[in-house]
Amino acid sequence: MSPKFTRLNLVKPEQLMETYVTNTMVPILLTKALYPLLRKAAKINACKPNGIEKAAIINMSSMLGSFDLNTTGGFYPYRCSKVALNMATKSMSVDLKDDGIIVTSIHPGWVKTDLGGQNAPMEIDDSTSSIVKFVSTLKQEHSGGFYQWDGQPMLW
Repeated sequence: MSPKFTRLNLVKPEQLMETYVTNTMVPILLTKALYPLLRKAAKINACKPNGIEKAAIINMSSMLGSFDLNTTGGFYPYRCSKVALNMATKSMSVDLKDDGIIVTSIHPGWVKTDLGGQNAPMEIDDSTSSIVKFVSTLKQEHSGGFYQWDGQPMLW
């Protein structure tokens, strides 16, 4: 969820809060609610390597949540919520490592959706099929990382 491009002088508290709730708090609280099931899955699949066959959490982030790639400013609610989600991903990867649960953040690309708009260069099917392909190869070394749809590392 993202309000329109927002410059500093136009940002509103309710935009910041609503976007943070949707993009950061909900994924954290959903993970908390599902943690017992994820831990159970990891134990049942203990003989498998860490990855989606064992237990994994995939957070949908955005390149707009990258410090290094921010060259245009603005988008305060969205950018800040995705940076916070990336930090949550990193913290979860540390907290859940001993349970055998990997956690990663993925940037799906600039996709032709309601959020991305019709000028986006990527079709939904291209993004989703690439994400599924990458997610199927996840290993322990991906845990706590930030990647784009095709598995290439993203700058924090």
